[in-house]
Amino acid sequence: MRRAPARRLATALLAISTLVPLTLIAPQAQAVQPRPAAAAPADPYADDCPPHGLDPALVARLDEAIEGTRQETGTPGVIVGLWMPGRGSYIRATGVADTATGAPMTPRMNMRIGSETKTFTATAVLELVDDGLVGLDDPISDYLDGVPDGEHITVRQLAEMRSGLFSYSADPDFVQALLSDPTRPFTPQELLAYAFDNPNVFPPGTRFQYSNTNYILLGLLVEKLSGMPLADFLRERVTGPSHLHRTFLPQGAEFPEPHAHGYTNQTLSGAVADTTDWNPSWGWAAGAVISDLHDLHRWAKVVATGTLLTPETQAEREKFITVPGFDGAGYGLGLFNTHGWIGHNGSLPGYESVTMYLPEQDATMVILINTDILHDGFEPSTLFARAITSIITPDHVYELPAEG
Repeated sequence: MRRAPARRLATALLAISTLVPLTLIAPQAQAVQPRPAAAAPADPYADDCPPHGLDPALVARLDEAIEGTRQETGTPGVIVGLWMPGRGSYIRATGVADTATGAPMTPRMNMRIGSETKTFTATAVLELVDDGLVGLDDPISDYLDGVPDGEHITVRQLAEMRSGLFSYSADPDFVQALLSDPTRPFTPQELLAYAFDNPNVFPPGTRFQYSNTNYILLGLLVEKLSGMPLADFLRERVTGPSHLHRTFLPQGAEFPEPHAHGYTNQTLSGAVADTTDWNPSWGWAAGAVISDLHDLHRWAKVVATGTLLTPETQAEREKFITVPGFDGAGYGLGLFNTHGWIGHNGSLPGYESVTMYLPEQDATMVILINTDILHDGFEPSTLFARAITSIITPDHVYELPAEG
């Protein structure tokens, strides 16, 4: 392989995936008594964003920056949405959705959003916390058998990447199996078997390391406590109440039209491949969700402000872990903060995404692209987000470091 797919597949949030001691921005709070979650607003998509409306000079700068970044990174196609209440909105799709036919990228394309899936899975778990069915500081062994050191790993530690469990997507045997036949399905139990064949990386709670294994376990936790398939629970309790009509967890490789083709060099030969029909079941609760620009616009504010959760539980979610050497960013419960922008990114072979909300300005940014091929060591989605925020919010520039 030209570069190690195991490292790429191990994490979508490459910026804070290194193994480091942790600190907390906020101290641990006393447990609160759960109460019914707040109802979602009638339309979380509604905001004070007149169509277009942005200063023409600003629009021209954005157009130039986005197209320049697309050309520089070799990204086939990109979709960008910006909503700045009181100022206006900006929606652009440029480049191609299919390099073979030249079909253009459009704002209505369905896209695979990778690790943004974690925002949905974590929300489901936190709703169950509000339902009184699980506690954040309960050991996972109270609910699921067979987790190495599970009696000392809490639900909170899984959600905030402090479990110490090895990430199955970093296991060489898993990577070989996936890339040898990327259309094959994986079950959650198969994924955990790859993870548990490796020793835990550190004692729970002592370090931070991004691990997809954590979210496979959280998906299974949701299924056990709710008695429902994860896809059904997300539809009934998360995407439905949030009015997300084009967001779902697929059962296999299904991909509704219209969708963009995805392109990766995470292959056994290192050659670029079309990943459109690859089966994302290997990501499941950690990375398989499909969505689109307008649903992610709705979701950005819902998840960042805790619309579906009690204020107490949302406050727990926002106890962001800071990473030494990475100023201005931290990871919470399936959510991260970078220089004031709150949300998540996503990356899986062929697709990348960024969905962020800036509370200080009530602003939302969504970026969707159809490649994950690094440029000078950086995720291309990071380069788009940096270029855009440098223009629209120069005091709050989205920044994640290059892959280490």
